[in-house]
Amino acid sequence: MSAANLILDTDSYKFGHYLQYPPGTAALSSYIETRGAPDLVDVQFFGLQMFLKDALARPVTRAHVEEAEAIVTAHGQPFNRAGWMHIVEAHGGFLPLVIEALPEGVVTRRGVPLVQVANTDPACAWLVSHIETALIRAVWYPSTVAGTVRRIKLALAGALERTSDTPEALLPTRLLDYGARGVASYEQAGIGGVAHLLHFAQTDTMPAIVYARRFYGAEMAGTSMPASEHSTMTAWGGDREAEAFSAMIDQFAPVGAFAVVSDSYDIATAVSETWGKRLRDKVKASGATVHIRPDSGDPIETPIQVIQQLDYRFGSTPNRKGFKVLDRAVRVIQGDGITLSDMNQILSRLEAFGYAAENISFAMGSRILQRVDRDQFGFTMKANARLDNAGKWHDVWKRPATMNVKATKAGRQAVVMGGLGLEAVRLDQLAGRENLLQPVWRNGALLKDWSLREVRARAAQA
Repeated sequence: MSAANLILDTDSYKFGHYLQYPPGTAALSSYIETRGAPDLVDVQFFGLQMFLKDALARPVTRAHVEEAEAIVTAHGQPFNRAGWMHIVEAHGGFLPLVIEALPEGVVTRRGVPLVQVANTDPACAWLVSHIETALIRAVWYPSTVAGTVRRIKLALAGALERTSDTPEALLPTRLLDYGARGVASYEQAGIGGVAHLLHFAQTDTMPAIVYARRFYGAEMAGTSMPASEHSTMTAWGGDREAEAFSAMIDQFAPVGAFAVVSDSYDIATAVSETWGKRLRDKVKASGATVHIRPDSGDPIETPIQVIQQLDYRFGSTPNRKGFKVLDRAVRVIQGDGITLSDMNQILSRLEAFGYAAENISFAMGSRILQRVDRDQFGFTMKANARLDNAGKWHDVWKRPATMNVKATKAGRQAVVMGGLGLEAVRLDQLAGRENLLQPVWRNGALLKDWSLREVRARAAQA
């Protein structure tokens, strides 16, 4: 079986839908939005381009059709062989769809359409529903990661603004992505990892670098620094931990910055005695910055105690805002199952103790790349219009009597800039205003190729 068979990238029940639409249906239109309170301006649209350049850029072939037919019919569902062969023979295997989308990176309120899709071949009205599963997945996951990381960035930005002299320069390095091992696949690591890179410039998720280069033209989207793990430290033995730390200085001081996990045995002793006494002069003389990583203990108390111990051994100086900044030779990185709540508590307590937020950076893995779901922002894709054979669009909508939150928009949609930000309007009521839902894909052709630089600039304005 081909993992790249787009026909099979859907829900089972979709295969029978081509038999269910009204006769004379020439086209369907559907849109993607997020449900929820419309005053929540926190939805960040991102990631569709990866799907367009990857899955939709690969044509469906006769072999795909035959493979899908055998599987689907054995599965108990009808199969639209004629429809799929029409796509192969009339369109070279490229799906006859037009996809409109907002510019990637924008932040908007819930209830504003992010994507709108319709078929361009009257014989393929059923295709819009068939592509829903893959299309909404391509949007909800990277957009949810981007929105989650944006919330973290705002918290970090606030702490840096209050306590550091150069908050804008420091912010991009405050959150590292450690999520590659905590997700379900290489693809997820790449997609989610690029979403993290909208807001930050450091990552240890290598697939993110690959995906940013492949799909957004970023020659190098993020940096990493040399770092130890427990195996490289404990391999020296408990009585030689100081030698292990010292070897890290020898190997990586020329790089300028490196991280050393320091809790293999006793984090307090490692910081106060090994780093703070035995290796203090060597660290300072090296000219590098050692990022000491406490990887166990209380997630809030431990990093604060490490910073206080480093201050005692290495010293600190007040910045222009009156907050203490550790000697440049040492910093702390905390990444042991940290949550946004933990981070806020650490930052607020450091501030209360008179320490600048720049003394610490954070790392997250599954918290940002794996522990997200479609319901977090309420992503949904719904039909909103049907075109008949006479060329007239008819409104399509639903209004559940028992759950108004699931009511959908009727009619082809547009998005305009209003007094409170982006707003949804009917396309037939655009009245000369600029429609920000612009075609990005038509019949196998990519119409807009956003660079990561452009998307990052847009994300930074939100």
